[in-house]
Amino acid sequence: MCGIFAAVNKTNVTNNLLGGLSSLSYRGYDSAGIAVVKQGNIERVRASGKLHELENRLHSYPLDGNIGIAHTRWATHGIPNEKNAHPHMTSRVAVAHNGIVENYESLRRRLETAGYIFESETDSETISQLITYYLDLGLNHEQSLCKALLEIEGSYGVAVIFQEQPKTLYAARRGSPLILGKGDSGFYVSSDINAFSEDVSSITYLKDGDVAKINRDGFSVINLQGEKTPRLLQKLEKDGCESGKQGYDHFMLKEIHEQPDVFERTWRHYFNNQRQAFQLPEFSVPDNEVNSITIVACGTSYFAGMVAKYWLEEYAKVPVNIDIASEFRYRKAPLDQNSLAIFISQSGETADTLAAMAHAKAAGLRCISFVNILTSTMAMESDTVLPTLAGPEIGVASTKAFISQLTSLLIFTMSFRQQAHNKHKAQQAKESMEQIPTLLREYLSDTSSIQNVAKLLHKAENMLYLGRGIAYPLAEEGALKIKEISYIHAEAFPAGELKHGPLALVDEKMPVLVIAPPDDLFAKTLSNLREVASRGAKIILVSTRKGLDLARDYVHAEIEMPEIAKQFIPIMYTLPLQLLAYYVALGKGHDVDQPRNLAKSVTVE
Repeated sequence: MCGIFAAVNKTNVTNNLLGGLSSLSYRGYDSAGIAVVKQGNIERVRASGKLHELENRLHSYPLDGNIGIAHTRWATHGIPNEKNAHPHMTSRVAVAHNGIVENYESLRRRLETAGYIFESETDSETISQLITYYLDLGLNHEQSLCKALLEIEGSYGVAVIFQEQPKTLYAARRGSPLILGKGDSGFYVSSDINAFSEDVSSITYLKDGDVAKINRDGFSVINLQGEKTPRLLQKLEKDGCESGKQGYDHFMLKEIHEQPDVFERTWRHYFNNQRQAFQLPEFSVPDNEVNSITIVACGTSYFAGMVAKYWLEEYAKVPVNIDIASEFRYRKAPLDQNSLAIFISQSGETADTLAAMAHAKAAGLRCISFVNILTSTMAMESDTVLPTLAGPEIGVASTKAFISQLTSLLIFTMSFRQQAHNKHKAQQAKESMEQIPTLLREYLSDTSSIQNVAKLLHKAENMLYLGRGIAYPLAEEGALKIKEISYIHAEAFPAGELKHGPLALVDEKMPVLVIAPPDDLFAKTLSNLREVASRGAKIILVSTRKGLDLARDYVHAEIEMPEIAKQFIPIMYTLPLQLLAYYVALGKGHDVDQPRNLAKSVTVE
């Protein structure tokens, strides 16, 4: 989940490294640090807290060198402070690490017994100490790095500089992404392609087991056994998405307002104008031979999968199982080889979801991934990839990635088992989808009512979110959003489960948000709403004007939604849930884009 950036070029790399860290700060912001090789020595500056703390420190202790590594941390081992910040170093080597060293305790005991002194509580420091151990035994730099990495159990992306090699940068990966970029003035290494500046014109993705040796004029790649493994540079294609906040106060707000464009871009990608039908990539098994579908994901992606379960079972008439990725491979459930396995991830690097995919592939399942980054590990390891096309998402709390996942999953549902090959149905679907961006933009044009509701929650410490049917996963996603950025303890329940325990939590201090679209479950949801109201709860109702009027006597605050076709309700009703979380967090004075304890890309289990 941490971010790595490294550079070797003809000029001072400090500004390059800071720029890279700024673009990677969504991956972790507990601490940050930079190390450079200067006049035969490694010099390092680190700071706890967000990146501006490191920038302040560098004003007092400037670094000047033509080669350096940088890191922004999301803490896993050891509290967020300066001594646990990366890069970790000895007098001979400095290392920036993303991943986890699962056997660090045994390695640390062995190295301490041999006289090596650790200064941090992290697992990552084991790497720098282990490399130094092999250097002290007389191995050369490449041999010491490869030997150390061979001993590590777990995952890593590392950038390494040596005191005795002032012109050479090393990078290696296993399980954690690293990309090598070539620019006019030298080479760069990054955890994320979006951190590269305009100077970078070509790239290559390091693969598991690669060790790259880089100087400002070129690079070579070997595996851990020292064998050459050529990697070719390819032209870096810019995605065309505007960077920066574009006048918005936060990335999250910008990304919420980008959702109409994201929806339109995604559905148009899958519509074949010549055939006038939605068209998906061919699967390795005919869809009419699929007995069931298994969906696996984490967090917001999991809730997108929950929505898709309702869609697929109702419209495609296929049974769907859904699993949280971190639990999937530990349940030891029997897997049907005539089942499709769907994996959903914004980054395509989510460690739990990748491990779940490997488990499914080993069992013989065909694997489909819905990912935002087509060069990700998940995309490359899938049998079929369906891009979600959200573009770069910087806010840690996912917004437009969720909408793009819902859009592509809806199209998958419509296309499954030949449904979209009926031209009349396909044309109807196209006409409906053409109207949705306008409805989304109209809703986003005036958020004053959401802001007014948010003011009622500024002092709230607990909330309940309720929904029935397809509104239930929306309740889960809404509760997650408000937890993530406002730090209100929020729980979501199927509204019908209230009487089985959750009703005990309800009193006059408890805000309860009820999602009640005008579907065939509205009457039952209204009954549950009355149950909550009779216990004194302050009810916020999300529904159409008709629904709000029917529940008026019981509602404390209203969020009015437009009338919309049933299949698009999850997409439309997501907007107020995101906006409410945003404005509540803003009112509480929290950092909306970088909430505490969280990071964007979860690359460790």
